Amino acid sequence: MRTTLLRTTALVAASLIAGSAAAQQAATTPSEGGAPPSWDVLMRGRVHTPTPTTAAITSADLKTRLYIFADDSMQGRLLATAGNVKGVEYIASEVKRMGLLPMGDNGTYFQAVNVIDRKFDPASRLVVGTTEFAPWTDFALRDQGSAARSLNGVQAIFGGTWGDSSSLIDPAATAGKLVVLRVNAAGVTQGSGGGVNRGIATRHFANAAGIAVVSLEAMPAQMIQIFQQPNQLLKDAADPELPSFLYVSKRVGEALLGANIDSAKVGATGSTVTSTPRFMESPTEYPARNVVALIRGSDPKLRDEYVAIGAHNDHIGWSTRPVAHDSIYVVNHLFRAGGADDRPPQLDAAQQAQVNALIADIRKRSNGASARPDSIYNGADDDGSGSVSALEIAQYFAAQKVKPKRSLLFVWHVGEEAGLYGSEWYTDHPTVPRESIVAQLNMDMIGRGASADNTGTTKEGGRTHGNPDYVQLVGSRRLSTELGDLAETVNHGEKRPLAFDYSMDANGHPQNIYCRSDHYEYARYGIPIIFFTTGGHADYHQVTDEPQYIDYDRMARVAQYVADLATRVANLDHRPNVDKPKPDPHGQCVQ
Repeated sequence: MRTTLLRTTALVAASLIAGSAAAQQAATTPSEGGAPPSWDVLMRGRVHTPTPTTAAITSADLKTRLYIFADDSMQGRLLATAGNVKGVEYIASEVKRMGLLPMGDNGTYFQAVNVIDRKFDPASRLVVGTTEFAPWTDFALRDQGSAARSLNGVQAIFGGTWGDSSSLIDPAATAGKLVVLRVNAAGVTQGSGGGVNRGIATRHFANAAGIAVVSLEAMPAQMIQIFQQPNQLLKDAADPELPSFLYVSKRVGEALLGANIDSAKVGATGSTVTSTPRFMESPTEYPARNVVALIRGSDPKLRDEYVAIGAHNDHIGWSTRPVAHDSIYVVNHLFRAGGADDRPPQLDAAQQAQVNALIADIRKRSNGASARPDSIYNGADDDGSGSVSALEIAQYFAAQKVKPKRSLLFVWHVGEEAGLYGSEWYTDHPTVPRESIVAQLNMDMIGRGASADNTGTTKEGGRTHGNPDYVQLVGSRRLSTELGDLAETVNHGEKRPLAFDYSMDANGHPQNIYCRSDHYEYARYGIPIIFFTTGGHADYHQVTDEPQYIDYDRMARVAQYVADLATRVANLDHRPNVDKPKPDPHGQCVQ
């Protein structure tokens, strides 16, 4: 599932949890609700002997597939890397073996997605007047796309203190200028983005030539290092024209304003920029590809309509700083139950002693094996679980003598973690007529949901937890009441119905799940969707999201249910009725 993605996620050894001021603000008590798991799970084997998959949807099949797809050799399946290529080719080889029809480019199973590498151009400079400033020590440039406005010949203007709306300059006065923003110290330490939400600031000062946030000294060195990494962007139509965006040091801020940043008056103009730092772009070393395959429907009149079934084939890669697997597992399961959705904990002495004692016992019982260095974000649940479940569903339908009336369109999207790139590309460049897709069923993280798992939060901020039958549904009635009702009807007919949790689907929910996975790219075009997930957990976007921690029986139940729902939708004598307003396909998603 998509979150704020850092191409290189630096981990800190759990036995020495430390870091930024933001980490020091984190909760220092065990995560509320839900008992920690039995630590015996850390003794589970990491190797599984594959067995031939069958026509039925089974936990054994899913286990065989996931141990292949989420293996360390896939290197975390990061977008446009060798590991992702390997994972994508595994999926394509499986659907070819099953006999599905290729629906990618030029008669293949692959649809190329135009992702490019963008990185800071070291030959470019930030020059104010005649003074040149150094990248990463004086300023950090953020990528606003190829149409970011030039700052050459642009005059600086002081825009006030971000976070204090009463102090901010009227945006109309900033047109064509470089807006310099002050941020109070507390605002910087509470967030990783320099105290400013870049997207909100960009929209607020949409007509400015640029935005310079004076907060560089207060940002963690680790964050500045991340800013230096190459960025991968989806390149389709021309990028929108946006202000350039920089984090700058106090020295640069005062050079821009010609005045002390702490005493500058809102609206005061300053110096002129004479050289603009910029990004350069190039093709990625490895391709970014969706996998697209089809099972043709049996009804001559309805086979040209499609029920789409999807998952995402990528994850977030690897770290250059290995950690002890057991340490990070114990700390997160005790003190960071939401994984990457929670801030890193800062342990007090008693908590550190508790962790140390647990780890000592675990290592004694595992003869030290649990302490293995770990740097791969395997993504077994996110979204290995959805990807292999889609394969299992495909084999289930491929083996049926009589196919559903409508065709079944399987799409394994790439680049979900980077910003829903693959699903955005597919829905903008569909390989079947877009209006012929009657529904899209998206699976992302369907392999957990135990009572010990923190599966999410309520809109009010309370923790939610799983149960033996748990699954979340998001978006099921946001476009089509009929599709949401049908989902309930099919579930009631299952041998063992699932327990639906709709709490994450609440309007205005701060986690914004409706906008965070591939289904939304279909919904923006008015295609009814349902998002299926068993929710979050302490291993979310952590190196501990590995195949041995997956609940394969539950995953098989969810996959079978999705297959049964797809059958019902595909056999309807009409397409699901869209009775809710359609969003602007090029607007911003709002839950």
